[in-house]
Amino acid sequence: MSDARNRVLMCRPDYFTIDYVINPWMTDHSEPLDLDRAIAQWTTLRDTIGEYADVVTIEPQPGLPDMVFTANAGVVLGNKAIASHFIPHERRPEEPHFKAWFKDNGFELLALDDEIGFEGAGDCLNDRGGEWLWAGHGFRTEVEAHDEIARFFDREVVPLRLVEDRFYHIDTCFCPLSGGYLMYHPPAFDFDTRTEIESRVPLKKRIVVDTYDARRFACNAVNIGDRVIMNKASKPLKQALADKDFELIEVDVTEFLKAGGSTKCLTLNLTEPPVGEQAA
Repeated sequence: MSDARNRVLMCRPDYFTIDYVINPWMTDHSEPLDLDRAIAQWTTLRDTIGEYADVVTIEPQPGLPDMVFTANAGVVLGNKAIASHFIPHERRPEEPHFKAWFKDNGFELLALDDEIGFEGAGDCLNDRGGEWLWAGHGFRTEVEAHDEIARFFDREVVPLRLVEDRFYHIDTCFCPLSGGYLMYHPPAFDFDTRTEIESRVPLKKRIVVDTYDARRFACNAVNIGDRVIMNKASKPLKQALADKDFELIEVDVTEFLKAGGSTKCLTLNLTEPPVGEQAA
């Protein structure tokens, strides 16, 4: 049995604030951000993930409050990485820090055209049962990025068109799980996309997330083996996951929901495919 563990990238929320609006969630919260509480919640999440994976960190930077959402640093497959080029100008100053981190840590980095919007593992997810990548478009990633992703990773890319602005990245409404399972919120996607998902993922492998859970970021979950780490789940969703033999771990990250992100947004899996799912 191998002792290898997945590696996960996180960034401390030392400079986390909500000073601008780049998604609908940033205007919806009724209470101001509590930074001390956010740091405590982040620390609990880091320690929880650390029980099952090796957590590494990138240094936070003053004036870059959303660096904490490392899912948007880029996307990784094997020893290759594509760093993000953000659509919102407010996040573009993060780009050199993430690019430097990937290079310093030995990843082969694609020089993505600066004219193409792409927001990393927020909009590009490795399927856990098939040999393809799911890639979003519609809000924060442009469809032109998909060909670049396919060429660089030599992997089929399946486009997913988002139609609901509250679900601005696919990782807010779509979560591939180990064993080829999928947790997702169908209304976030257009008809053709839903048809494509259903053609690739068998009914018995699909876990449909309703609006109640989706708006509490249930799909924005961290999956390590048979464990699913999320902010909160309803009783029906808990049962649906248990029926598929997943262990649900709830970690309160409500301060980060105010900015439009949950547990998955706060992490980037650096081991793709994950340990235990790699070809021999």
